[in-house]
Amino acid sequence: MKVKQAASQVSETTSPDKSAAMAAKRILARLYDPILSELGRVEERYKAELSSDDPYIATLLEYIEDYSGKKLRPALLLLAGKACGKVTQDHIVLGAVAEMLHTATLVHDDILDEALLRRKRASINALAGNEVSVLLGDHIFSHAFEVSLTLSTTEGAKQFSRAMAVTCLGEVMQVNNRNNFELSEEKYLKIIDGKTAELYATSARLGAHYAGAKPEVCDAFYAYGMQLGRAFQIMDDLLDLLGEEALVGKTLGSDVEKGKPTLPLIHFLAHADAKQKALALTAVKAGAKGHDELVKLLHSKESFKYAAAKARGYIDSAKQGLAVLGENAIRPLFEEIADFVLSREL
Repeated sequence: MKVKQAASQVSETTSPDKSAAMAAKRILARLYDPILSELGRVEERYKAELSSDDPYIATLLEYIEDYSGKKLRPALLLLAGKACGKVTQDHIVLGAVAEMLHTATLVHDDILDEALLRRKRASINALAGNEVSVLLGDHIFSHAFEVSLTLSTTEGAKQFSRAMAVTCLGEVMQVNNRNNFELSEEKYLKIIDGKTAELYATSARLGAHYAGAKPEVCDAFYAYGMQLGRAFQIMDDLLDLLGEEALVGKTLGSDVEKGKPTLPLIHFLAHADAKQKALALTAVKAGAKGHDELVKLLHSKESFKYAAAKARGYIDSAKQGLAVLGENAIRPLFEEIADFVLSREL
């Protein structure tokens, strides 16, 4: 089936509530206001790089442009640049590369997860198959690193290469720990540091670095991104079990159902007795049919509250870490972005 035909059929059968997404866009529009023109240039460069002379490939690349979502990674990069000096052409290139790398990881994630939806539309693997999607993700990764070599120094290519290596290892660790319901919280955090937080952290650090910031300031932005990424993933864990399917844009409980121990479940299993553990694992194996029972069990140990509190703790640490900036007009925006991650419904 043609990509556009399949996409049309999916959209006809999906009518998600758009109010929360619209509210989020309004909030981000305000937070991004100081970098609005620069972010527009990043998006132009991003779209230009996701192009092809071949009509079929061009259609695929055009379809996945929306995978970039809320553009938090390039926004952090640009805001860090503005907080530490000025935004240059290097920042525009770096922002586009960050989004390309993020997009490529999402293409591969959907293959690993056998996901049928991405941002409330059919995933590219659902439309074009796994073989095409693997190659498409590889193409975007490779081209992103090619683009990074146009920077004025090699630091951006070096740091993003390292970040992607860490990200891939985080994904390998997650795959290796599927159905490992004895996974410790410490190991869980190591996994999400790699697969989720690393790209946030590296983007923020590079934004500061290419604005001429001192090493300690660059390190502070890296730490901010790591804390933000941890909180983001924990909130994703909560949404996976508690969100509304139309709002989240994916099947609820899909992570747990596919054997991924998320933080609420890890907390529950660490505090439950043998009978409660057995009930929870039975509910997990039942998939969608066991969803309500699993949620009820996790509520009984306040596992959702625990996970939410952990996310809040990481956000508080992220905001405190930027004290190194002192009085700075951009710093409050980083604090608001951190709070936005806690309230997100997307």
